[in-house]
Amino acid sequence: MVRVHELSRTEARRVAVRAQLLAGPKPTHLLDVVRHLTLLQSDSAAAIAPSADLVAWSRLGASYSPAELSDAIESCTLIELHGMIRPCEDLALYRADMAEWQGLAEVPDWRQSTVRWVQANDGFRRDILERLRCDGPLTSRDLPDTAAVPWRSSGWNNNRNVPMMLECMVLRGEVSTAGRRGRDRLWDLATRIYPDDAVIPAGEALRLRNERRLRALGIARARGPECPVEPMDVGEAGEPAVVDGVKGAWRVDPALLGQAFKGRAVLLSPLDRLVYDRKRTMELFQFDYQLEMFKPAAKRRWGYFALPILYRDRLVGKLDATAERKAGVLQVNAIHWDLSHTKTMTSAVQREIKDLAHWLDLELALPA
Repeated sequence: MVRVHELSRTEARRVAVRAQLLAGPKPTHLLDVVRHLTLLQSDSAAAIAPSADLVAWSRLGASYSPAELSDAIESCTLIELHGMIRPCEDLALYRADMAEWQGLAEVPDWRQSTVRWVQANDGFRRDILERLRCDGPLTSRDLPDTAAVPWRSSGWNNNRNVPMMLECMVLRGEVSTAGRRGRDRLWDLATRIYPDDAVIPAGEALRLRNERRLRALGIARARGPECPVEPMDVGEAGEPAVVDGVKGAWRVDPALLGQAFKGRAVLLSPLDRLVYDRKRTMELFQFDYQLEMFKPAAKRRWGYFALPILYRDRLVGKLDATAERKAGVLQVNAIHWDLSHTKTMTSAVQREIKDLAHWLDLELALPA
């Protein structure tokens, strides 16, 4: 009979923090961090710094340089796939899904309509492949829009035919990002970018992805809402667990249980995987958080791009700050504390804020 681990909230939180490399000695190499976390989310919002850089800095500290990430992407040691920066070798876990993507049977409705759109624009797709074959890598603006049927959307993607076709061709395994030109992604034929690793069968690849995700999260639900890009659940990976005071069943990485815990103060990206699953964050950390950059200013509680503050195994508040690069300052607008803060906690968080300003090469400006 499989043992069900009975965890307190404190134990569950410590598993999650430890799994995310936010406890104990800091790692020293960017690639080791990305391989363990499995991904960095690529996002262009940079009120303080791009999320991928903030996540790396939170683990590595001031020794981390964003140039390391740029160089790894440029050399294709790390690959952008569906908005996530992943180790190139992990592509073998997605190739079987790419090969099967074109089928219409037993796929969600949202995918069926996309498949039909690609089929209706087969000439358009072939035009892109030919242009990349002759002249790649290229930005999306360099590629022809010969769509017979425009992409229809109620959002900002309406009629953005080339970017949407490129994303579909990534799903099909035909094209890949090949670095960046400024802020623009470069695209090329996947055969020029992807390694020649053997394709792992779809079922085995899913199992391995779930196991790697659980190793990075520490504790997660077995089942969750469908997330086409990166799920937050882990299937049958790990071992079953229950958390005192939290309804439902969990899966836990048993290798992370029973270890000594030494946490620290950390400023987190709003897209950090420790807090990305807002439901899990509330259940385990009892921490209420939303990214408010898309809210009107008058309706924000914590700020445009407030950073969650981790102290040891608790999420204790949010830092409202902005990197004002023209003025050369990191402007701290407020620290919103969720828990009563001791002098030791306050000092540790203030040191992290100073370290953030130093890493950004900005002067620290505190509220009057």
